[in-house]
Amino acid sequence: MTTSTLETCTAGPDSTTQAPDSSKAKRVLLLKPRGFCAGVVRAIDIVRIALETFGAPIYVRREIVHNRFVVNELAEKGAIFVEDIDQVPEGARVIYSAHGVSPAVRQHSKDRSLKVIDATCPLVTKVHVEAVKFAKQGYSLVLIGHRDHDEIEGTLGEAPDVTQVVSSVEEVQTLEVPDPERVAYLTQTTLSLDESRDIIHALKMKFPKIAGPHSQDICYATENRQVAVKNVAHNADLVLVVGSNNSSNSNRLVEVSRNLGTKGYLIDNSEAIDPEWLKGVSTVAVTAGASAPEILVEGVVSYLNAKGFGEVDEVEVMPENVRFGLPPEIVQAIQSAPKTTAASV
Repeated sequence: MTTSTLETCTAGPDSTTQAPDSSKAKRVLLLKPRGFCAGVVRAIDIVRIALETFGAPIYVRREIVHNRFVVNELAEKGAIFVEDIDQVPEGARVIYSAHGVSPAVRQHSKDRSLKVIDATCPLVTKVHVEAVKFAKQGYSLVLIGHRDHDEIEGTLGEAPDVTQVVSSVEEVQTLEVPDPERVAYLTQTTLSLDESRDIIHALKMKFPKIAGPHSQDICYATENRQVAVKNVAHNADLVLVVGSNNSSNSNRLVEVSRNLGTKGYLIDNSEAIDPEWLKGVSTVAVTAGASAPEILVEGVVSYLNAKGFGEVDEVEVMPENVRFGLPPEIVQAIQSAPKTTAASV
């Protein structure tokens, strides 16, 4: 944490209960870490490098990351986003999104002779490996997450015959498994820490011998951004989260703020801010989901500045220096690609 900023944030013992004072200087608390995580940076880099190396078009299965701005920017460079592998011409090059795919998708790509580049986040791959391991060991598997999310679809596909998805404590109560003593759980990487904790507790109460991953599945970036909101929300009158509405981790940041009693809104960009939200507000905390680019955050800060929020304090809750290497498919492709191809793009 940056001590000087925290001292500014926590001034006054009654700061959590006092109503906004219009005489106060209006300020922005800019949370750090925020925005792109290592998996998102890696996925976007993979698409950009593929376009530079091979030229357009490059097909991408689903949104490479859940952010409209990023997807539109890559589409302008020549990436073609498709919902299904069948939409990719036979023999063409396709990139799997950061959320991962099921073995069935991989096999279908192989059957259609597609040149695959895998941009699955390594932390999602970790969950896939765990699912296969538990299934091979004869466990019934409980996957904690949101059924309609791309990541859950991919992980579920690793062991569909023995896996059930639960999204709430209530759903745990109705779970039935062949052997209550051979049950394991895994979680989606972008869940709320509090939400997953409650569901895991319910599972342990129902299945006392339940097994779990050696380390939590919720990714470091999801956790760090939630912790940052928890540390700052009580010092703000409003929390703005930059991210698209289909971004799970961005939605969880809004939930964290609201659960702490601070108004929170998810916004794609500064144009989505309702001026009514700012009435009577003296302090706005700004953060961004793990797939939201910094340029959108800068736009929000500029908008707030124009509305009188002239003081900006960056609050660093913890350092974040994670980096992921590129997958072997893209490294080998770059090494084997003719130099003239890259130069001509």
